[in-house]
Amino acid sequence: MICDFSLQHYGELLEAARAGGYRFEAFDHDPVPGDLFLRHDVDLSLEAAVSVAELEAEAGARATYFLMTESVFYNLASTAGRRTLERLRDLGHRVGLHAVFPRADLDDRFEPVVAWHNPDPEYMSQPIEGAQNVMAPPFFRPESYRSDSNQRWRHGCPHEELAAGTFEWLQLLTHPEIWAFPGATMRETMEAMLEADRESRLRQLAEDRIDLS
Repeated sequence: MICDFSLQHYGELLEAARAGGYRFEAFDHDPVPGDLFLRHDVDLSLEAAVSVAELEAEAGARATYFLMTESVFYNLASTAGRRTLERLRDLGHRVGLHAVFPRADLDDRFEPVVAWHNPDPEYMSQPIEGAQNVMAPPFFRPESYRSDSNQRWRHGCPHEELAAGTFEWLQLLTHPEIWAFPGATMRETMEAMLEADRESRLRQLAEDRIDLS
């Protein structure tokens, strides 16, 4: 098994979790032994989110996708944004708000669950009125949390620990664009994402009757 950042290895992480006896759960109850809370912060790409969501659905896993209303990379109110919301829910996943501090304006597009975007320590774990902050108790403690931020596992790839059932329970944060686009480094992965986005933008221009001849 190669511990790279690819859809294939993400599927292997899901298989390892099943081998370790974990259950894929939503942030709607306090953690109990055996819970695995799959969390995706969708910072950059709706297309990547759908790719990961489809893989999870095929594997019988469910996750919570945190989507932004203030992203400079995508528009959740656009046709593509609405289709993404519908597709994620059709696949059996939950949708939370990936909020920009201090605003956490929930509406009917979201479950009452929030993950701050690029949070600072002074507010990261503070309670949020009317919603669950996934970086606050009871869902966060260092030994039960792993993240792939900037294409780097701080404690190493967790697939062996998952397969062995090492964690009592776990919140596993991944960013779909890291897994859906190829690259051995974060820069390479982002370059691949930008190239794919260029092709998508060209299609959108054509659909908008822009003459590129």
